[in-house]
Amino acid sequence: MTAANKSTVDSSVDMGDIELRVPAEARYLPIIRSLAATIAMREDFDLDFVADLKLAVDEACSMLAGAAWPGTELRCRFRVSDDTIGMQASALSTVDALLDTASFGWRVLTTLADTASTRVEQVPGGYRVLIELAKRGRGGA
Repeated sequence: MTAANKSTVDSSVDMGDIELRVPAEARYLPIIRSLAATIAMREDFDLDFVADLKLAVDEACSMLAGAAWPGTELRCRFRVSDDTIGMQASALSTVDALLDTASFGWRVLTTLADTASTRVEQVPGGYRVLIELAKRGRGGA
């Protein structure tokens, strides 16, 4: 886990962002869930918020791990504001296709998060599939 550094990461990264990179495999999802919960608890969000955020992050990362090239990484970047925790997660894929937003998993994700979106970007040799979500708390929901 590293704090993002503006000199080595794109300009949309804030110095307070927390980024985690793990192999894009389901067995690493508990680490990502744990980080999400730790961030929310550190920021003093209530237990319902923590549980919802963990489940939303797990669902997003599960979808990305399933779409990822074998042997690539899953990147998760968390950003905290006064009443919101946002996450952008991405993985490399050989398929130029959005994740299935009609799936049960996507419905779970959009129920738990206040906002959620997915997109695909072309990168050299393939595609980067991204999911962005945000969860508001402390009266912001």
